[in-house]
Amino acid sequence: MNSKERFSDRVDTYVKYRPSYPVEAIDYMYGTIGMNPASTIADIGAGTGIMSELLLARGSTVIAVEPNMEMRLAAESRLSGNAQFRVQSSPAEETGLQDQSVDYIVCAQSFHWFDQNLAKEEFKRILKPEGKVVLIWNSRLTEGTPFLVKYDELLHTYGTDYNEVKHTNITSDMLRSFYKNGQLHEEEFPNRQIFDYEGLSGRLKSSSYSPPPGHPNYEPMMNALLELFDSYQQEGRVYFEYTTQVFWGEV
Repeated sequence: MNSKERFSDRVDTYVKYRPSYPVEAIDYMYGTIGMNPASTIADIGAGTGIMSELLLARGSTVIAVEPNMEMRLAAESRLSGNAQFRVQSSPAEETGLQDQSVDYIVCAQSFHWFDQNLAKEEFKRILKPEGKVVLIWNSRLTEGTPFLVKYDELLHTYGTDYNEVKHTNITSDMLRSFYKNGQLHEEEFPNRQIFDYEGLSGRLKSSSYSPPPGHPNYEPMMNALLELFDSYQQEGRVYFEYTTQVFWGEV
């Protein structure tokens, strides 16, 4: 499936059940990295606007660049009332933004979908001198508790292309080569979601590698998910633990 269309039928679950980013990570972006209310920030691969909303809350001007119509409309419905927000219907590799027009680029849970070489050239074009690119992911832990281990096993068993598209396929060497020599900085922050069964089900369905209703793996997957929840829930809740990874520098 075209990566720009993978989430078209998952927007509702994406909005409801995908994690936001911890306040400590946003503080880091506005402290150590140097963002401020006067910054113009391109949120590239903005999706439903999860990151855009956090940047707008800090007073910055945000251009949400998102090629997927359904996700873009979700972002607009949430955020279009803010005068400092606008949307660009474009891919990362050809944003349509003017030369040297943004102070920062943020790619939240999106960079692994891009053509890295083309995106790098585009980012260099639209960034102002000394502008920075920030790549951020909520990386779900796959070990640490029996539930986390078993959930990852479920994805390997029933996911359509889990191994091929997960963002952890982006290696440290790839990131180092994306940034200027010696310019890659990184930091990590803990993050967590707490789910009842409805939330856990929605979180699974929000993933692009989760088979949709009608797929041969769908019913077996949902049966296995309920069994997993029943086995590991505590007072009707299970816990997703994440490491929020922030990579940044000049390109």
